[in-house]
Amino acid sequence: MTVLSIIRDCLDALLHPSARYDALTRARHRAFMAPRLLGSLAAFAAFPVYLAMRGAPSAVEVAAFAWLIAPIMLSWFLSRTGRYEGAHVLSSLALAGLIMAVATTTGGIDSFAAVWLVVVPLEAALSASRRVAAFASLLALSCAGILILISQLGWLPVAEPSAMERGVLMAFGVASATLYAAGLAFGAESLARTSVALLSREEERYRLLARNMSDVISRHQRNGAVQFISPAAEAMLGISVMQLHGHGLFDRVHVADRPAYLTALSDAARGDVRSVEFRLRREPVGAERNQVDFIWVEMRCRPLDQDLGRDATREAEVVGVMRDITDRKLQEQALDRARSAAEAADAAKTRFLATMSHELRTPLNAIIGFSEMIAQEQTLMLGAAQRKEYAQLINDSGQHLLSVVNGILDMSKMESGNFEIASEPFAPRASLMHCCNLLALKARENGIDLITDAPQDLPVMTGDPRAFKQIVLNLVANAIKFTERGGQVTVSAAASASQLTLRISDTGVGIAPDDLKRIGAPFFQCGKTYERRHEGTGLGLSIVKSLVALHLGDLTVQSRLGEGTAVTVKLPLVYTPPQAKPAENKIATLTPVPRPETPEQLHDQPALVKKSA
Repeated sequence: MTVLSIIRDCLDALLHPSARYDALTRARHRAFMAPRLLGSLAAFAAFPVYLAMRGAPSAVEVAAFAWLIAPIMLSWFLSRTGRYEGAHVLSSLALAGLIMAVATTTGGIDSFAAVWLVVVPLEAALSASRRVAAFASLLALSCAGILILISQLGWLPVAEPSAMERGVLMAFGVASATLYAAGLAFGAESLARTSVALLSREEERYRLLARNMSDVISRHQRNGAVQFISPAAEAMLGISVMQLHGHGLFDRVHVADRPAYLTALSDAARGDVRSVEFRLRREPVGAERNQVDFIWVEMRCRPLDQDLGRDATREAEVVGVMRDITDRKLQEQALDRARSAAEAADAAKTRFLATMSHELRTPLNAIIGFSEMIAQEQTLMLGAAQRKEYAQLINDSGQHLLSVVNGILDMSKMESGNFEIASEPFAPRASLMHCCNLLALKARENGIDLITDAPQDLPVMTGDPRAFKQIVLNLVANAIKFTERGGQVTVSAAASASQLTLRISDTGVGIAPDDLKRIGAPFFQCGKTYERRHEGTGLGLSIVKSLVALHLGDLTVQSRLGEGTAVTVKLPLVYTPPQAKPAENKIATLTPVPRPETPEQLHDQPALVKKSA
């Protein structure tokens, strides 16, 4: 441990508590106390030597030594109170008093001590206070004026030193004042170096924070112009900080969010604390250079100075802290979609219960009623023909129940992903003709012409033959169901190099544009004008849509109300099961998704004419 370290530790122990936690204040207090303590101790140690060499001192000499030891009291004052400016004022008074005492006994204004008056304001300059420096300057000028006045009035002692003594004393006064001023200069330089070092350290600390913070700190004028923005903006937006100065940041705010952005800054400039969420355009990189990518940010704004009202001419400024909240917005949108899906599922459940209450109760009532009548055939005296008729009605009702249950089970399997495609080669023409033959009787009973156009050279395709038949049966049965007597249903098939195209068209009631958008939703039945005229669960087209999708095909519905409907199904000739692909890491681009007003709107897609499976 060096002597300087010991001295510094001793001085730090004497510092006032208010000066121990600020490096610059600590350095100033230490610079004030160190020379005064050392000077006073040196004077105190030199006093016995002076007595041994001089003998009995005069009253003036005793006063001078006492004044040299007095700075110990100034150090004690600063150590106890921490009042740095007050200590400098007292130091200026003590130094001026010592100079006046010596000068009045050694020639007044012509004294060698008068030159020390220049040192008084120089010493006060170390206080870094204009008030203290002004006071010390006035004090030195006042002392000089007093010395001139008493010299002119002849109030000085008569005894005058010889020319040689006056020269020696003047040289001593100039040399000592110069050395003291040099000490003050070195002290000022040391404080300045300490101040610069502390400032550089603080700047480096804040620069480190600004560079490594994920949040972006910015300083704005009231109109939104950026005066400063932290380097974190480069990582957030992918462009340099200089491009965001002025109105560069405003130009990257989404047009729809600019009013909210400017309103928040304006409110913050008036003294309020505001928080606003808006979208910022991020500079795309790599393969995304042709895309427009926006991120969501949250900016909290507050006024730069809480006392702006005191200066009416100063323009209000705002400090903003921006944070990327894109992930949170994505989660919110996912929650909204999940909530909409839950609402849609609840509405589907309601429709399902309403549909099932009718579809199940009607055949069950028939089964129970006719079976009770057969059980009481002796009481009711039923004949063989009636028993046969009732048994047939019971069988028809049971078959209807079975088809309803099978449709529900198939739909459940498809929605849960448990429906498996049993792929095998089969002849699509034979399956198509078989389905049309099964429905030909129903078409004749309804007075509808069922026309089948299937070329003999349709190639063999690979897929699930049972699913293919279910697609054809559901589509043709729907076409027959919704075609009035005297109408026509046409079933055609054609093959290209890689796919089979089925087209089922009718001249029936057609589908309204609003209903066309929701075709294929489970348990959805079109139009109030005809939904009660035809039985059904609303699962037929939904099952078809799912089966076509499982075969990697495409389904298109074209219809006009009152003119008929055409359903086109395109299936690959060779079904290839899709391979599971690992999830790719992509940068999510957030676009505003309006929340559906009703659960049914969840199924609404932008296309009005084409419905793809």
